[in-house]
Amino acid sequence: MDENYTDIGATTKEAMEISRRSRSMISELIGDSGPEDRIRQRCVIATGDPSIAEILRFVLDPISAGLKALEAGARIFVDIKMVEAGVIKKGHRSSLTAFIGQGDEIARDKGITRTSAGVLALKDQLDGSIMLIGNAPSALLTLCDLIESGKARPALVIGTPVGFVNAAESKERLRGIDVPSISTVGTRGGTPIAVASVNEIINIYERSSH
Repeated sequence: MDENYTDIGATTKEAMEISRRSRSMISELIGDSGPEDRIRQRCVIATGDPSIAEILRFVLDPISAGLKALEAGARIFVDIKMVEAGVIKKGHRSSLTAFIGQGDEIARDKGITRTSAGVLALKDQLDGSIMLIGNAPSALLTLCDLIESGKARPALVIGTPVGFVNAAESKERLRGIDVPSISTVGTRGGTPIAVASVNEIINIYERSSH
């Protein structure tokens, strides 16, 4: 582990030391062989659960896709406000938009979830974007519909919805689509994993640009 590698969110001496110690401990547990391991490390730190590293899946070189999108200033779309709050706001030029609340009229008319409705409301703005869905399987399934039908082409999808209704199925479907993605296997997932994944890509981007 590079002793000088810290998270850009760590801005004080104590925070930097905690970051370094955490990275050192986790790298010994799960390895440090490249960018994917950096994602695994951060997700393990975010959850306090080393087994998270075993259920992460990377499809079609998603880290490179995310770095290119950040370089282009691509927009970042998230499913809920909790995810939006967790994304690092420095080190990149990308704006953040939450789906929830963007399509409430559609949600009422169609009887679908507010996150799904937000995806539909903003579908014409999703090409080339980074998509971050940490909680809502319905939003991920709607996004998969749009991608499969050629109506949206994001640069990267980080799909880690959590739960027992459609969470595992939505992520399995995502992995079968021709789009760069990071996801988890099974019912486990949630905001910490989604946020940790994108924040580590931002961290790699910021470090590589200096």
